[in-house]
Amino acid sequence: MIKRFIVAYNKSFYFMYMANIAIAGATGAVGQEILNSLAKKEFPVNELKLFSSSRSAGNTQATSFGPYILEEFSIEACKNIDIIFFAVGGDFSRKYASELLEKNDKIIIIDNSSAFRYDKNIPLVVPAINASAIKNSRLIANPNCTTAILAMVLHPIYKEFGLKKCIVSTYQATSGAGNPGMQELLHESKNYIDGLPVENKIFSHPIPFNLIPHIDVEQENHYTKEEMKVTWETHKIFEDDSFPLSCTAVRVPIIRAHSESVVIETKKNITENGGLEKVREILINAVGVTLRDDIQNNNYPMPLNASEIDEVQVGRIRKNLVFGDFGLEFFVCGDQLLRGAALNAVEIAELVKI
Repeated sequence: MIKRFIVAYNKSFYFMYMANIAIAGATGAVGQEILNSLAKKEFPVNELKLFSSSRSAGNTQATSFGPYILEEFSIEACKNIDIIFFAVGGDFSRKYASELLEKNDKIIIIDNSSAFRYDKNIPLVVPAINASAIKNSRLIANPNCTTAILAMVLHPIYKEFGLKKCIVSTYQATSGAGNPGMQELLHESKNYIDGLPVENKIFSHPIPFNLIPHIDVEQENHYTKEEMKVTWETHKIFEDDSFPLSCTAVRVPIIRAHSESVVIETKKNITENGGLEKVREILINAVGVTLRDDIQNNNYPMPLNASEIDEVQVGRIRKNLVFGDFGLEFFVCGDQLLRGAALNAVEIAELVKI
């Protein structure tokens, strides 16, 4: 007999059967966190397949579900899979998604790459914001990590006060480049301290004790693609492109957890509609958000206290000096691998119908 589970999310309930799950990219940083999130949330996993590169296939990987032998991905190996997480690059997603959907008429793909995020026919989902966009889709895009972290805090403010403008500066951890990026920071920092030559292979410049105001490739408008992702994806998730949003993305020498400084101009007068206390009340009640806003006691969001934490943290909330009563400024931190990627993907999986 197939067991049926009830999953609670955001005061709604969804029925879920035991699911056959696969992860493509299971040995990568995001793939590892998807495994951890599935276990932490007690996701009803029946069968589990872990796909890796050919060089890792055949190795045994320890997981919270027990040891599993890594397999090389193939369409045939997915014939009994209900949900597959793509924790790999966009080229892989573009190569296999269509064929996989065609050969397995029940499988659902949750794609962590940018391959399908801007396709108007494919939902781009942050479950706390636009779960209804999933409908009966069998291919669902997971947003860019920076966008997902921003959206969790920005959307409840947007719903209450409206948005006229948004300016974001991001301080992105080396985890954004996966395990190789994190290892380069650790290894080259030791070299720097030991007086040895500091090299860079993953990043365009040495990352220890440095920052790099350049992530991804430059576009025609001189923003990078990473910066434009925040604009494109926020507009799609909110289903509203009426407010301009700009971003400057900076790589910083942090292991994990991205930080963002956010300045907004609102449609409603914040001072006349509850002021900063109303903003704090909204954020205290926001799903997946923790308020850390006590500067007198040095309690505010930082990568140090946001790493390996499910919730996005927000603080340094203040009236913006430029936009006055219609302006707000705040600081956000969120774990790039969790809230920005793996956890969001698993929350999408909780909502799909299999």
